[in-house]
Amino acid sequence: MSTQKNPESLPEILDIEQAAALLGVSLKTFNKVLHTEAVPARKIGREWKFSKAALIEWVGSGRSTEFYREYRDNKDDGDADGGDGRRTAGWKIEQD
Repeated sequence: MSTQKNPESLPEILDIEQAAALLGVSLKTFNKVLHTEAVPARKIGREWKFSKAALIEWVGSGRSTEFYREYRDNKDDGDADGGDGRRTAGWKIEQD
């Protein structure tokens, strides 16, 4: 993302653009993750609000082994990769 900010300069409560910048992803990608994962957030009125500390903790608590275990389990069922064999095929997030 071309407008990344220094995490220390961001406020403690972020809007969606600031949250995407904090994680270093596009707004489009962040929005997809927001609607498919358990991102710590609150919707206040029409706007999403995010705790900077909670986002950092959420990212830090993820384990790649959990993704690969889910992928292996789904692959055994024959529905994870749609036959293309890519490790990322089990992800529900489209690439930009």
